[in-house]
Amino acid sequence: MDVNELFSATLNPDPNVRKHAELQLRQAERTPGFMAAVLEAAASSQQNLAVQQAAAVYFKNRVSRSWEDDSSVPNQIALAADEKEMIKQRVVPILVSAPVSVRPQWTTVLNKILAQEFPDKWPGFMETTIQLLRNQGDLQSTYAGLVCLLEITRVYRWKSGDKRVELDRIIRETFPVLLEIGKGLVGQESVEAGEMLRLVLKIYKSTIGLELSKELQAPGSIVPWGSLFLQVVGKPLPEDDNGERDVTAWWKAKKWAYYSLNRLFERYGNPSTLSGVAVEQYDDFAKGFVEQFAPEILKAYLQQVELWIQRKIWLSKRCLQYTIHYLEACIKPKSTWVLLKPHVENLVSHFIFPQICLTDEDLESWEDDPAEYIHRKLDFFEDFSSTDFAAIEFLVALAQKRKKHTFMGILGFVNSTLTAQEAAGGAANPREKEGALRMVGALAHIILAKNSPVSGMMEGFFVSHVFPEFQSPHGFLRARACEMMNRFADLQFQDKNNLGVAYTSIINCMGDKEIPVRVEAALALQPMIQHPEIKNAMVSRIPQIMEQLLNLSNEIDVDALANVMEQFVEVFSEELTPFAVQLTESLRNTFLRIMQESVDQQKKFNPNDDFDASEYVDDKSLAALGVLNTIGTLILSLENTPEVLLQLENILLPVIQLILGNEVVDLYGEIFEIIDSCTFSSKMISPTMWQIFELLHKCFKDSGMDFIDEMLPCLDNFVSYGADSLRQNPTYLAAIIDIIQTVFSSDRLGAQDRICGCKLAEAVLLNLRGAADQYLQFFADQAMVRLTTPGEVKTADYRIYLLELVINCIYYNPAATLAVLEQRGYVQSFFNLWFTNIGSFSRVHDKKLSICAITALFSIPQEQVPASIQAGWPQLMQGLLTLFEGLPQAMKNREEMEKEIGNEDDFGDFGDTWGEDEWDEAAEEDEDVKDKDNEYLDFLSREADKLHGGTVALGDEEEEFVVDDLEEEPLFETPLDKIDAYILFRDLFSTLQQSQPQVYSGLTGRLSDREQALFQSIVNQAQVNASK
Repeated sequence: MDVNELFSATLNPDPNVRKHAELQLRQAERTPGFMAAVLEAAASSQQNLAVQQAAAVYFKNRVSRSWEDDSSVPNQIALAADEKEMIKQRVVPILVSAPVSVRPQWTTVLNKILAQEFPDKWPGFMETTIQLLRNQGDLQSTYAGLVCLLEITRVYRWKSGDKRVELDRIIRETFPVLLEIGKGLVGQESVEAGEMLRLVLKIYKSTIGLELSKELQAPGSIVPWGSLFLQVVGKPLPEDDNGERDVTAWWKAKKWAYYSLNRLFERYGNPSTLSGVAVEQYDDFAKGFVEQFAPEILKAYLQQVELWIQRKIWLSKRCLQYTIHYLEACIKPKSTWVLLKPHVENLVSHFIFPQICLTDEDLESWEDDPAEYIHRKLDFFEDFSSTDFAAIEFLVALAQKRKKHTFMGILGFVNSTLTAQEAAGGAANPREKEGALRMVGALAHIILAKNSPVSGMMEGFFVSHVFPEFQSPHGFLRARACEMMNRFADLQFQDKNNLGVAYTSIINCMGDKEIPVRVEAALALQPMIQHPEIKNAMVSRIPQIMEQLLNLSNEIDVDALANVMEQFVEVFSEELTPFAVQLTESLRNTFLRIMQESVDQQKKFNPNDDFDASEYVDDKSLAALGVLNTIGTLILSLENTPEVLLQLENILLPVIQLILGNEVVDLYGEIFEIIDSCTFSSKMISPTMWQIFELLHKCFKDSGMDFIDEMLPCLDNFVSYGADSLRQNPTYLAAIIDIIQTVFSSDRLGAQDRICGCKLAEAVLLNLRGAADQYLQFFADQAMVRLTTPGEVKTADYRIYLLELVINCIYYNPAATLAVLEQRGYVQSFFNLWFTNIGSFSRVHDKKLSICAITALFSIPQEQVPASIQAGWPQLMQGLLTLFEGLPQAMKNREEMEKEIGNEDDFGDFGDTWGEDEWDEAAEEDEDVKDKDNEYLDFLSREADKLHGGTVALGDEEEEFVVDDLEEEPLFETPLDKIDAYILFRDLFSTLQQSQPQVYSGLTGRLSDREQALFQSIVNQAQVNASK
């Protein structure tokens, strides 16, 4: 069977025939000349179009997966060099003559080749493209030239700086021709002209996304191109009643014209938005653009808006969105604001407000797919063409940046709209009422700002306009009433009866028949617990409320619901303890359902593939994360109920097995936290948890190595609370050591990961005293090799943790560790490093560890201490006293931090924190508004510059950055916590005085008066501590 017959067979309705043909194609891939035969089948104009398309699709896929020789792709059959050259010679001529339906396949082929070959390996392609563009008498050639140029610009789309030099040359050579082509097309009406103009504008758009070339900044370029864009924006287009106007070529061309005008202004032409290096690059251009071009663009947009308001033209969603974004950008600069200002009232009432109101599409979604409705309304970042959210952003920008001129007018419009709707009675338009309330909700953070002149009126507003909508026959108004309570969570009701009405109404809406109402009610209920009256009222209802939330989360996957449940579990932990097992089972089932639906969804799109859980990314992922966070919070609240925790471990075992067993890396952080919470709260390792430990070890070796920082707390718990089992089961201990060895040896990991290795090794040495002798040499070697290798240790915290690994070895077995250090020649370098950095041991743990290690050294019989080390004993004594001198302050710091953790606000900040803290009418006149966001960006840029220049050369070495002391970790527990350092000191020197008087005299005889006084104060403190 020849190639043509094979592709014809792939279209056969008989699945057996299709499969057989596909198998033969795969077998033929290794046959010399096969790709040439496929190319002929895909390019032949004599071929049946369906067969030609099938061959072109196959050819495209083969080039996409085989152009690069990638050893990581199993069974890849890479294209030979002669095949590649043949394809490069043929692809452009084929594109010129290809039928419209086949063009996309050849465009993709071209894109793949150019990404790998251009310009170095395909230097002649640019000249071919220019020839095609200049052949304007042949539409096919011109079209192909536009496609070629577009794919060239895409090669440079995300490149900047020196990597765009070649693109600048391409712009100089081609854009004058491109501009003439565009001018010739804009006056035409045909579909072909619209498609070619779309390509012209998309080429321009592809070059301005990241940077604006000097060539395009020049007046000789920006003026004619801007004129072309404005011509396209204002071009009347015929009506099309098939409902798909926005996907036609002409409307796509309009979209890219709007995009380019917006991009030129918002990224490069508005001085108030420039920051960092962009100021140097575009400041001159921006100053000219904002004064000369931006106002003209605004006038053109306002003309289109007025025609839209008069219903004389139709605008696509994208064109509306770009228009609104441009209007928003015009609020800050004086040159555009003075033009925009007279139109604000008309814009808000007749253009912005209609965008904010619910559409027929919204109501259809409410009825037919409430989950989709909720996701779009709650997660607007996913809907980039949303006009309603663009309108809200414009409204907020107006009220914030030009408050004096606009804010009260906006509220006046809202009030008149609501009043008119109430007066209309049965003829009222509920969509307009909902839209008006939405406008108020969007401005909540401004209305409630400090010193706001209207905040005191809001209680009456709620009584008149919001509370009645809880009883509305329209579900979307009930939902909006709930959302208003959420937005105005910080409103202080003077009449507590009104607060009670709000709470009762929200509780009633929790049982509403409409899912979106129940979701908004749940989200509104969360911030209400900041009111003591509401919190107390909820105590008796919390089990019922949690049941409603769980049922709702099983109806719809919204991650915000999990946040509500997590908050309630934390605040009402005592009331929920009797229901903990039932609640955990429900949460587990919800999580497993979400994961199964993710599997099903993935298989639906890839029915022939095995599901790879590590790659799932869909709308349910955030919901799954939220459920896991709620489970973690619940576990922490049960710290004093170990018998319940044991039950929860068994309940959660399937969840942990699913995530670790299927390598769902997106959820590793949360599941490690749950394992940490279980083991930390119970202070023991159950048989169930040892099963999980085996999974953890396997997970670490397979895909979890990069997550060692997140995995460390639970691994530390296995060592700290499972020490007896580790002693009894060498397999478990070997797994822990294997993890430590891998962390230190893997090239994939860096300094922060090695710190985790130091911490885990410390846990072994502190908790398994007498059972880790065989690992002392390995631990000491790993630390000292890095400490003595120039350039290896670049941060102070890394140095401290490496030092403390050796110090831990000394505390574990001082004689054996000294022998290792002396054998390796590390004695002098280690002790020098130790006492050079002793001032950096700022935490209680650091100081106590060094104190314990030094006392352990002093406890060695003198005859076992090498003479070279004995000579440094007085320096050790001084170091010991220095550590004690700073210990009281370190202990005080830790106590204060523990108090801070214990006094943290139970509720946090439920209000909208992204607005202003205080009412401000600083922009009194029509001057430029300084962009505070850019001040922050400038700050970040300056800080980044400091970092890049932060090392100071000192001879042949570099001085590391000065870093703050390590922070205390109040929840960090080790066996050192049980040791009283003062009593340890007293007992040591009492023993030395009796059993080794010469050592005692050698250590204390050289002390200064100040050091003698410090010595005595330590002994006195020990007496006090011992008497407690």
